Amino acid sequence: MNYILFDDSARNQLLPLTFTRPVAEIRIGIMTIREKWEKFLGCCTSTLTEPYLASKFPMEKGEINTLINASIIPNLELVKLIEKLKPNQSIISGETILAYQVSGDDFLNLEEASFDETADEEDIKHIEEELIEFPGLFTKINHTWDIFAFNEQEIVADFELVTKGRKSQKLSATNLLIGDEKNLFIEEGAIIEGATINVKNGPVYIAENAEVMEGCLIRGPFALCSHAQLKMGAKIYGGTTIGPYSKIGGELNNVVIFGYTNKAHDGFFGNSVIGEWCNIGSDSNTSNLKNTYDNVRVWSYSSQTFINTSLQFCGTIMGDHVKCGINTMFNTGTVIGVCANIFGSGYQRNFIPSYAWGGTAGLATYSSSKAIEVAKRVWERRGIDFTKNDEKILDYIFSNTHHNRKLRF
Repeated sequence: MNYILFDDSARNQLLPLTFTRPVAEIRIGIMTIREKWEKFLGCCTSTLTEPYLASKFPMEKGEINTLINASIIPNLELVKLIEKLKPNQSIISGETILAYQVSGDDFLNLEEASFDETADEEDIKHIEEELIEFPGLFTKINHTWDIFAFNEQEIVADFELVTKGRKSQKLSATNLLIGDEKNLFIEEGAIIEGATINVKNGPVYIAENAEVMEGCLIRGPFALCSHAQLKMGAKIYGGTTIGPYSKIGGELNNVVIFGYTNKAHDGFFGNSVIGEWCNIGSDSNTSNLKNTYDNVRVWSYSSQTFINTSLQFCGTIMGDHVKCGINTMFNTGTVIGVCANIFGSGYQRNFIPSYAWGGTAGLATYSSSKAIEVAKRVWERRGIDFTKNDEKILDYIFSNTHHNRKLRF
């Protein structure tokens, strides 16, 4: 069976995070959504996404193809039903298409169909024989803030999935563990010395070759992914995930960092999602609560206006390749696009478009060529090739976000 994870209309509500990746590459819990599906299915998947991303994330067709909604978090009940699908059968829940099976010959019809959360029978009846209503519960990522809102439950679920039947590396005697050791799992090659780890409220997972330096204070649920570092004295509250190869210091509370991001110094981030390849200057802080205790409004790319999150706590949503100077202050509910370069005193605007350069004194356009030059330099430091596909993606984002850089509030 060939499995393909497809982007539905939630993709537009997950911008700026999905400017540079399909929905399946979003990290929530310990793993990305793709990694979760592949763990359940026991095989690799490919992606049906935006054309400009397809060169980096290609789709592979088979004789029989099962398409799965990439904004859905897998669970055992749903996976069992998907594995029983027959050609031209769909699994739905209300108006949401969860999965669909099609032969390779029917793929042209499929690519013309509407795969989004508002689809109905009229959209797909010409390639569709049977609709199967899914009776169970599932988690769907519809908005950027869902990522941190659901992160705690996903760390708990992933911890069980990743560690079941396996034995943890032993915790060094230099550390203090509070709670049952069964809620701590340390992969081979991880280094933890002189830390305090509290697993009473949820598990703590430390991946291979990750490092927790002395003086760190950690409360679960927490995940530190492969080759990531917690710098000395970091304070980490529950519901936090630090993606691979990230270097993190200061104080975090319910934050998801996708990977390859540096926030190595003091400063607070809470209820936030940070993309890849970001660099956050020392003593930068984000507000996650309004002084009025009102619900937080954030910029919506799909609506092109500010919308209500219905949350009291919401910090910063930061796209890939963002850089900010020391002492940068982010307002409650700030949304920052791709390749923004932010600096200057005072509270920043609560929407900073892609390729913006500047801060409170004003924003200019950061040229695509300069941003790509910096990205290449940053990737080279990590021993990763910045390919022509990566360059084309950043060029496309620059060209298609110019209208946002003209906005004035």
